[in-house]
Amino acid sequence: MPRIAYVNGRYVGHADAAVHIEDRGYQFADGVYEVCEVARGYIVDMTRHLDRLARSLSELKIDWPMARKPMELVLREVVRRNRVFNGLVYMQVTRGVASRDFVFPDDVASSLVITAKKVDPSFMEKRAEKGISVITVPENRWDRVDIKSVGLLPNVLAKQKAKEEGAQEAWFVDDNGNVKEGGSSNAWIVTKDGVLVTRPAEHGILRGITRTTLFDVAKKLGLKIEERPFSLDEAKAAREAFISSATTIAMPVVTIDGTSVANGHPGSLTLTLRQAFFEIAEKTQS
Repeated sequence: MPRIAYVNGRYVGHADAAVHIEDRGYQFADGVYEVCEVARGYIVDMTRHLDRLARSLSELKIDWPMARKPMELVLREVVRRNRVFNGLVYMQVTRGVASRDFVFPDDVASSLVITAKKVDPSFMEKRAEKGISVITVPENRWDRVDIKSVGLLPNVLAKQKAKEEGAQEAWFVDDNGNVKEGGSSNAWIVTKDGVLVTRPAEHGILRGITRTTLFDVAKKLGLKIEERPFSLDEAKAAREAFISSATTIAMPVVTIDGTSVANGHPGSLTLTLRQAFFEIAEKTQS
């Protein structure tokens, strides 16, 4: 069955889906996006993802392309039409189509694209069994990474560098030697005392939705979390390290810049968080 996309009011074949060449997302990266996991026939954490989409749109003064309730229905319909039981649903909103000019255009409708694809969950499960490697790169992004903008070139370059070095993620490190976040994930460590540590999301990182839900999971499991900066040296000496995102959930990190984390195997607390996540996360029937 061919994939189906939603583009500005129409369901179209994925191969035929297109936006105008003067869409400001293409011209200026003037847009935002969200990605939800689809697991076991449910869209995971849809409410929180749409809440964050609302914030990103507000910060950039982009209008909603439609009311929220109809958008929820379209999300579910795209997942249904693509018969995605396990996978991802992606939504992107840009300021719209206008003659190329840096200032905001007047009276232009925002553009909406939604796509969905199947993902074999066994791939990530096998990866979690072995853990991943992370490299570090200097922070070189703009200051407003709290907005989930489509302007991701520094992230692309960081992820490509990781791939070239045989790693699966890159962590941005600030001028003080503290870890900020990954190219497409939040960064965590577990201290020798079993405390989960992640950088505060007030400034300098994206407030990850999976990150937020992991707070709920940790509370349910009776685990302590500290929101504070942690250095690269502390991460390398940690009991465990992991990343979180909608695509990875909680994914063990076993090496950082070639240095093994603890014994170089996935940590038990990370795997416990991963296993408990689905039952605690919000689930919307697709």
